Amino acid sequence: MTELDNKIRDIFPEESMHKTPDRYSFFSGVNVPSFIKDWLLKKFSNDDSVDTDGLYSFIEKHIPTKDSNIRSKLLNGEVVQVLARILFESDLKSGEFRFQIPDIGIKSGEGKVSPFLARQEGLLKEGENWGVVTMQYVQPDGREKGYAEMIKFKPFRPYRPDFDYFCQARERFSLEEWIDFLISSMEYNPNSSSFESLDQKILFLTRLLVFVEPNLNMIELAPKGTGKSYIFNNLSKYGWQISGGRVTRAKLFYDMSKNTPGIIPSYEFVSLDEVKTISFDNPEEIQGALKNYMEQGSFTVGKSKLTSLAGLILLGNIDLDVNRKPINNHYFEELPEAFQDHALIDRFHGFIEGWYLPRISEDMKLNGYSLNVEYFSEILSHMRSLSFYSAIVKDLLDIPKNADTRDTNAVIKMCSGYLKLLYPHVRSVDDVDPKEFKMMCFDPAYEKRKIIRQQLAAIDREFTDRMPDITVRGI
Repeated sequence: MTELDNKIRDIFPEESMHKTPDRYSFFSGVNVPSFIKDWLLKKFSNDDSVDTDGLYSFIEKHIPTKDSNIRSKLLNGEVVQVLARILFESDLKSGEFRFQIPDIGIKSGEGKVSPFLARQEGLLKEGENWGVVTMQYVQPDGREKGYAEMIKFKPFRPYRPDFDYFCQARERFSLEEWIDFLISSMEYNPNSSSFESLDQKILFLTRLLVFVEPNLNMIELAPKGTGKSYIFNNLSKYGWQISGGRVTRAKLFYDMSKNTPGIIPSYEFVSLDEVKTISFDNPEEIQGALKNYMEQGSFTVGKSKLTSLAGLILLGNIDLDVNRKPINNHYFEELPEAFQDHALIDRFHGFIEGWYLPRISEDMKLNGYSLNVEYFSEILSHMRSLSFYSAIVKDLLDIPKNADTRDTNAVIKMCSGYLKLLYPHVRSVDDVDPKEFKMMCFDPAYEKRKIIRQQLAAIDREFTDRMPDITVRGI
């Protein structure tokens, strides 16, 4: 074990685990994300071995697969208990809470929550939830069709992280150790020869900004095989990934026909993967809705104005030349037509040049200690609600009065995200080294907004590539 492995194990004895490249081989044929797999491995293993009998028994009993015949069991009168992804929706017309479990074939309209369970305040959250659900089949008298009734629900949240302890732990790591610690928590090997510099590691960590900063909107274009899809689809149950296909305004924001919220108000961040393959039923309508939402954090449904803290990140592939530089210097032409509206692009805060990131190789697979993914995702989610980091950033920056507001807000939001990730223990300006802050937080944030500005200027004369002369105080 490395010195960092020992430190992680000693400081986070309950929250960390040893991970090897083949750690998920036990889950062949089981479709669950990393945060579920990590929790199960932690539950049925120690440093030396895995209780395979116990693990397989739990999977067989509680995690459904396509061959589990859940519908047949319900129809035969069995009470079924499973750990699964559940979608809750409220039906205002009937006054009922409904649910569906797509992975096992419980469709919309086939599941109802028992009235007793629905009345428990704070238990059920609209949208996607992971949890242990107990259900039975109900065949009413009369003309009403039968349905699956949920009689018990336990949300999957095994960790209630002590954020103060997490911050105190940061002080026991050097900055370089902490960066490697975060990369290992993303399930990658920080000691891989593929990482060529500290700047490259910071660029890799930039993908976590939308996890920790509310209403942050980013674009990443990268060649295939750089791991972008995996990170946004596996590290947190609080995010949602759309991978190609047709997208409607109702799906993104609110479905008035069903009186159900869409993806954006139901999650902390939404990633649009393989963005080139995404199409929209009404591109102009989507553009208008996204412009308003990305500017104000709100959207209109009928006569009501609703808000959300969800950020948006576009993920797409980009072709490179022999020098691993984009063939097309106009990056935004790689986006679908709906996202080539210049005013919409201006609302994205930063751009990640994914071609500077390493391709995922065997050497990049983690073989050592890291935080349990579920614990890590809870920490990241908690950081979203902490506004004092943004206040510290504003106190550290000297912003000209004539600075463009969108540029300024973008730099502040990304700086705040970097500060949360790299220096979660700071509580005031006095805790921050201005030179280190400039190098690790301000410079990368400024450069990522600058790319948006430069690209807009290259394709639209209305825009200039000039960034405001923001500086870090004390330097």
